[in-house]
Amino acid sequence: VQRSTLEIAASWLAAGLDPEHVTFYRQSDIPEIPELTWLLTCVTGKGLLNRAHAYKAMLDKNAAAGADPDSDVTAGLFMYPVLMAADILMFKSHKIPVGRDQIQHIEMARDMAASFNHLYGEHFVLPEAAIEESVATLPGLDGRKMSKSYDNTIPLFAPPAELKKLIFSIVTDSRAPGEPKDTEGSALFQLYQAFATPAQADAFARAFADGIGWGDAKQALFERVDAEVAPMRARYDELIAKPVEIEAILREGALKARKVATPLLQALRDAVGLRDLRTQPAAKAGAKAKSALPQFKQYREKDGRFYFKLLSAEGAELMQSVGHDSPREAGERIAALKRDGVAALRYVAGMGLHLGEHRVGELAADATVDAVGAALAAF
Repeated sequence: VQRSTLEIAASWLAAGLDPEHVTFYRQSDIPEIPELTWLLTCVTGKGLLNRAHAYKAMLDKNAAAGADPDSDVTAGLFMYPVLMAADILMFKSHKIPVGRDQIQHIEMARDMAASFNHLYGEHFVLPEAAIEESVATLPGLDGRKMSKSYDNTIPLFAPPAELKKLIFSIVTDSRAPGEPKDTEGSALFQLYQAFATPAQADAFARAFADGIGWGDAKQALFERVDAEVAPMRARYDELIAKPVEIEAILREGALKARKVATPLLQALRDAVGLRDLRTQPAAKAGAKAKSALPQFKQYREKDGRFYFKLLSAEGAELMQSVGHDSPREAGERIAALKRDGVAALRYVAGMGLHLGEHRVGELAADATVDAVGAALAAF
């Protein structure tokens, strides 16, 4: 773990991350993050965690081996999505750069944030995934997703000779020089594109169409990658030799991070009732609890689209939204309903509920437009 921390930190710094302009910290140096993890745990359903990809992969592995479903499944693995959510939500992150296979973690963080906000007030930003389409998932040496689990990775700062050897071992088909080759699904082309300008990628695509030999294509990929990483590799080697310098950078980053984390955690503790008993009188015996409020519930369906429901204070469903292409779009429609709904909402027979010119959804069974309006008025 210690060595991995050093290598990861050195990689970020060598790649150009500037601690003067960002907050670069080691997660374990921020004690507020594990405390937030516990608070989120208390509002997170087990069913949500049951759907986590890593946990389901372990269940599938055990099933294939005929073992107990939860064999070798630690609480740490099961709860890991909550820790990731805490790391994201602690700093009110809006956009999270991830690969396509990490989208689920962002969606789970949104679910946890929404659950907490509903119970204790608007404390968290609901984050969104930011995906660079051309490098959303990089292929490895065998064409599958690059992953240590598949042992098909290319170390970013491998020495030139090792880098060339690995690139020349990338699996290709049997088409000979002179035969046109497809860029679609080609690990060589996808890796080249990740390190190239659009003009360079276009030129490489034309070479594929003109029948470039695989050996020449691999040589071109090696030269493009090495040209890009060589300066970073030199900086990486310098940094790896200076663990004291990296430690100082991480500690300074932790101080900056805690200036944000400490006051937020205090506000969260106050929200859930973990307060100094001297700050307010205890509730009177028999006092009624605060009345429940209507709420919006957001979720994603199997069709890949994002929906929401409006529930009454008693939990009865009042309306069901139409599908949206993104969680942001669904969130914007919810915000518009909260802001304008009472005055602008109308029902069109056979066409559902409309907000202005936009159809927003359908009334639930036994619900009325007046009931929806009354619920929106409570926000």
